[in-house]
Formats: sequence, structure tokens, C-alpha cells
Amino acid sequence: MLTRPSKLTLSAALAILPAAAQSFITSTPRASQRAVAIERVALTDITVTYHRPLVGGRKIWDAIVPYGKVWRAGANENTTIEFSDPVTVEDHALAKGVYGLHMIPTADSWTVVFSKNSTSWGSFTYKQDEDALRVTVQPRPSEFHEALAYDFDDVKPDSAVVTLRWEKVAVPFRVAVAKEVTVQNLRNQLRNLAQYNWQGWQEAAEYCLQAKVNLEEALQWSDSSIKLEERFDNLIVKAGILKALNRAGDADTATSRALELGNAFQVYFYGRQLQTEKHKAEAVAIYRTVAKRFPEHWLGHIAQARVYAADGDFSKAIQEVKAAQAAGVPDQQKPNIETIIKRLENKEDING
Repeated sequence: MLTRPSKLTLSAALAILPAAAQSFITSTPRASQRAVAIERVALTDITVTYHRPLVGGRKIWDAIVPYGKVWRAGANENTTIEFSDPVTVEDHALAKGVYGLHMIPTADSWTVVFSKNSTSWGSFTYKQDEDALRVTVQPRPSEFHEALAYDFDDVKPDSAVVTLRWEKVAVPFRVAVAKEVTVQNLRNQLRNLAQYNWQGWQEAAEYCLQAKVNLEEALQWSDSSIKLEERFDNLIVKAGILKALNRAGDADTATSRALELGNAFQVYFYGRQLQTEKHKAEAVAIYRTVAKRFPEHWLGHIAQARVYAADGDFSKAIQEVKAAQAAGVPDQQKPNIETIIKRLENKEDING
């Protein structure tokens, strides 16, 4: 037969909880509220779950948080950090998973600890033999933060800096995702619904082209995309991969087919891309194609203006731009068109 616990027993149980802990009975507001910071790096999610203590006019460093001792890097339960894929932290490998995040502060350097135990209360039962990784980082001065916070700084396509900020101190550590990890993620996606759509294969191939990785397999992915539906998009990606593999003849064939299928916007802005990449001669050749295929389209006139400008015939170039205006330039493009006219009036090569 079940009996109700005595008040004495319940009081004794509650008494062992650390200060400001959550009650066994009710959920009430905490002095240090729960927060979550999430960032996606490449295709990998990084999630920091923590509680936010307040400075409250107290001396924090080497006082509330002693130097040389393991600290929970937050308040209440374990601060945790989760990685959905393997990563590197400060160039050290760390497997995917959830880790208890602890720190050991000193005046000059901090040790950041990733513990395999992520379910404890704070750092009170921390054991060093449960460490998955330790890295040493340098703290830096920060603007005052009343509440402890985790931010993601210096975000790049394959890395970000996780930064703890509290009081006037910031503690950063860099997390990076290897390109091969992202490629494996893509492989897994292509075994799911993405395999039945041309765009899934094309996007995976395009990532590899831009990242300059896994090109042979990326070529197979582009072929799979084209087999499902031949489009300008996947043909241009295939051409780029072939060029990167030093197969210039095959790349030209794929590019020619893409230009046959592309609309005015696709072909023109492919030329603009080449121009941005400093391939002027190739860009001008594309503009000639646009002008020939779409002579009445406003972009056909702009393309012809670029061809005239490349030849130094600025008066004819201006005429073509004005013809583009008459053909119906979209409102959002009108300021750009005015800029082009001014440059041509100053006899500037708008392809430069």
C-alpha cells in the first residue's frame, strides 16, 4: 500500500538541492533562466542549452566563479552543447553528440571541457575521466553583459566561433565542419526523397563544385539530375565540374546545350557571373548569345549594349540601353539602368 511521504522526508529531500534549484513539486521562474543558442554551420547544427545567471552587482571572476576550478559555464543543470555531425573544436576532432560543457578559468587562459556526461547538475559531480575533449583558449575583454550569453560569431560557410559572454569577459572557441562531413550529409539526403527530383542532385553537385571537393562523384550527381530533367541549371553545373576536372571539350559541349535551354535571365546572368569572375571575353561572348536569342527582350538590349561597350561604341550602347527601357525594364532594375547610362555617357566600359 502506497503512503504519502511525510513532510519531514520531503523537506529533507528538497534540502539537498543546490540553491535556486527547480522544485520537485512545481515549475516556477528561476533566477537564472533557461536559454538556447542554435547555429547551422554548413549542414551541421550546433545547439548550446544553458541557464543565464545575472551579475547582480557581484564580483564574478575569481569570486563567484573561482579561478582554477571547474565551472558549469552557466547556472543550474549542465550547460550542454550538441553537434549533429562530427566537428573540430580549435582543430581537434570531436564526434557528433551531446556534451556537458564546462570551463576552467584563469586570469590568462581558459580550458574548455566537453564531457561525455551531459545530464548532471552543474559541475558538482564532474569527473575528468569522462572528458571527450579539452581545449585551451584565450579570454578577451567584452562589453558588459548583465546576463550570461552564448553567441555565434565570425560565421563562415564551414565554421563559427562559439562565444560565452558574461560581465566584461568573452571566451571564444572555434567550431568547424569538414567538407567531407557535409558531402556525407548530402549522400544521406540523396538516399531520401531528394533522389526523385532533379534539383536535389543538382544542388548536391553544385555544393561540391563551389567547395572544390568530391568532383568525380559530383559529376555523377549532375548526370543523375540531367537524367531526371535536362535544364539550364544542371547543365551549367555539369559544365563547371567538367572544367574543374580539366575536361574542357566536354565542358564546352555541356555549356552549349545549357545556353540552348536557358531563358533570357539565366543566360544573361551567367554572363554576368563570368564577368564578375574576371572572364571578360567569355562574358561578352555570352552577351552576344543573349542579344541574338532574345533581341526584343530588355535583357537582350542590355546584352547588346555590353557588346557595343566592349567594342568602344558607346553611342550605340546608349541607344540599346534606351531601347531596353522602352521594352519594359522591371522597376527594381531601373536605378541600375540609369547608372549604366551615366557610365556609358562617360565612355566607361560597363564590362570592366
